[in-house]
Amino acid sequence: MADLEKIVNFVTKTNWILFLATSLIALTAMPQKVYLGVFIGGLIVAVNFHLLKQTVIRNICHERVMEKGSSLVGNLLVKYYIRFAISGAVIFLLISNHIVHPLGLLAGLSVVVASMFIATVIELTRILFKEAV
Repeated sequence: MADLEKIVNFVTKTNWILFLATSLIALTAMPQKVYLGVFIGGLIVAVNFHLLKQTVIRNICHERVMEKGSSLVGNLLVKYYIRFAISGAVIFLLISNHIVHPLGLLAGLSVVVASMFIATVIELTRILFKEAV
């Protein structure tokens, strides 16, 4: 469980670092609509991931699971889908009102995927080099 917590913490930190890095690069090198897409997309997914992590940490402990049982999982899923629907509505409004460039938004929304990819590569290299020794 400690390894899983380290990976989740790494992904969370990497989300914010990649969000800031991609936003700064887009600010200096891209038009304003693309920058706004990268910034808002990265902000949406970084905040969603952070909120999901906090919700899981607060609700998934042995005592709470034993007390609430399956209703706890239902509550977690309801919160997740509410955040998902709100994010979808915001993304729809941003694109349909031509506030952001869709490719910039897609790049921003890819921050969490990139963070998870980096964490996976690091863990795989750690496992492979540990077995090689």
